[in-house]
Amino acid sequence: MAKITILDEHIANQIAAGEVVERPSSVVKELVENAVDAGASKIEVQVEEGGLELIRVTDNGSGIEPEDCETAFYRHATSKITAGRDLFQIRSLGFRGEALPSIAAVAKVRLVSSSNDSGLGRVIAIEGGTLKENEDTAAPQGTEITVRELFYNTPARLKYMKTIQTELGHVSDVMYRQALAHPEIAFSLKHNGNTLLQTQGGGDLLQVIASIYGINTSKSMIPIAAENLDYRISGFIGLPELTRSNRSAMSTIVNGRFIRNQGLHQAILRAYHTLLPINRYPLVVISLDMHPSLVDVNVHPAKLEVRFSKEAELNAFVEESIRAVLSEQVLIPQVVKQQLGKSGSGSVIQEQFHFPAARLEAAAAPADAGQGSAAGATASPANAASPAAPEAGLRYGAGSGAPPQPGGAFAAGGVSALREQAPAYGSASAAQARAGATAAPPEPPRRVPDAGQPGVRGTAPAGGTAAAAMPEALYGAPEHAPELPAFPELSLIGQHHGTYLIAQNEQGLYLIDQHAAHERVNYEYYYEKFGNPADASQELLLPITLEFTPAESEKLKERLSWFERAGVILEHFGGGTFRVVSCPYWFPGGEEAEIVREMAEWVLSERAIDLAKLREKSSILVSCKASIKANQKLTTEEADTLLQRLAACKQPYTCPHGRPIIVSFSNYDLEKLFKRVM
Repeated sequence: MAKITILDEHIANQIAAGEVVERPSSVVKELVENAVDAGASKIEVQVEEGGLELIRVTDNGSGIEPEDCETAFYRHATSKITAGRDLFQIRSLGFRGEALPSIAAVAKVRLVSSSNDSGLGRVIAIEGGTLKENEDTAAPQGTEITVRELFYNTPARLKYMKTIQTELGHVSDVMYRQALAHPEIAFSLKHNGNTLLQTQGGGDLLQVIASIYGINTSKSMIPIAAENLDYRISGFIGLPELTRSNRSAMSTIVNGRFIRNQGLHQAILRAYHTLLPINRYPLVVISLDMHPSLVDVNVHPAKLEVRFSKEAELNAFVEESIRAVLSEQVLIPQVVKQQLGKSGSGSVIQEQFHFPAARLEAAAAPADAGQGSAAGATASPANAASPAAPEAGLRYGAGSGAPPQPGGAFAAGGVSALREQAPAYGSASAAQARAGATAAPPEPPRRVPDAGQPGVRGTAPAGGTAAAAMPEALYGAPEHAPELPAFPELSLIGQHHGTYLIAQNEQGLYLIDQHAAHERVNYEYYYEKFGNPADASQELLLPITLEFTPAESEKLKERLSWFERAGVILEHFGGGTFRVVSCPYWFPGGEEAEIVREMAEWVLSERAIDLAKLREKSSILVSCKASIKANQKLTTEEADTLLQRLAACKQPYTCPHGRPIIVSFSNYDLEKLFKRVM
């Protein structure tokens, strides 16, 4: 007797509903996508009780022909594709013909649609997959679908629905993504009569972002636009201030469809590398346009995941495009005071950092090209006479020329020579020095010596300036150097609590975290060094011994070659003991054992070797160990040199861990604090 039977169509639809209709937000997504495919310019969504009681989607699209209304509720009935080859050139959001029958199998559905403006349409009512009504009715052009009592005939599914607020959150998220993907459409979302979302539909993506995330957030978004032979990217990316605790604010849209793709997310995070704090994620809305043959959307039941035929090229394009836009910004947070209550009350409730999207005005003051660096080096009269800056002759900005390499006592004549040689911010020679910093980072200032130490390694030869001891090629401008935003011209004032350097310019007051600044300088230096660490490896006179557990030892013995790639020769010495035979000479003195141990911990935690990641982790580790710490007093010469080296960095605004290095107080903010302006 035959045991295999063909399921009844009603049961088949209920099974399909389990894949397509997971929760109320799934219904909203499918119906809204149908409205978008219909060419609607206005889509209204109403929900009650999180969508479990009522979902109503109304649009002004092309509508459905009267004779097609009933057919639309059959499985795999669609107007989007007609042949197999159409699957490789899908331009619509829907194409399978599964949504309407799946929804109708687990809810009470009523459809009213008209395909013209004659005022005559068709109404269809279906309950649990059974047709209840099919007749003509009066209706404006467009479609209205009402879904009531979702999962009323599948109590097991209904039992596992979350709270109303949770389900409403999922519905809202779907509407936000659709609004971001189609700014040309006016969307509205109402829950129990309360409006949760309203967009204008004018095609302005920034207005949609303001409607969803708020006006202040939209002001800190940067436009992005780039294209190559295969792809075109557009949208907005947030400045590093706009971070979230998860990836929910990273919206990637492909050919008008919101998707989730791990490769694209990783490309975006790589573009923000060292600009974000640990475990923080950026706010990004990017739209990618490409030929439909380059993307396969038929790989996920809800079409949230796709596959790209040239994924590596796409990821590289996205990463490069975002990094290029961020590299053009001056990422100095500005302290903004938020007021509570009536205007003028002056009740400060919060201080938050705001990254101005536009360049600081200080960065837009180029020196006369005909005057050269000598003209640019002249300080403004206001700052030259400032009594608060005894060393006001020192300026840092746009690379500030070739900074000296500080020693424990500083070479004779080094500081005076520095004042004469350092070009002012905005001058031609400063621009060349800044551009040269992109080719190879300068030698970082070494750790400030403790009292009683004669000096530190790398001190310039006696009798000459430290700058003269540096190779000229280190600061030479490459032939086609990218234009980078100018670092603000600063005059050092002093140091606060042994932790923050205080500086000023015509625009206001600046605070610089000395540890973060030194860490950035060291990071760029060591990242370059770790590019070829074997050449710098030197044998230790007394090998360093390290001990590990038996399990760790077995794993390390198989991965000793990983250390060689970082210039560290690690040998098994028996049992759980290993010894460091050699390491790069530029490892911070006295920190070698701790650095190698932390490298070993990272190697043990990784499954496979990634040379780029190994280089990155090693650079961050060594730069942190080699940097000056908080509560550490700096001499004027040391602070001067640190600021100059910071100005010469490729990215002088955040440390390798993503923390800000420098923040600013505008003159206007200071005047308001002292009530000089009201």
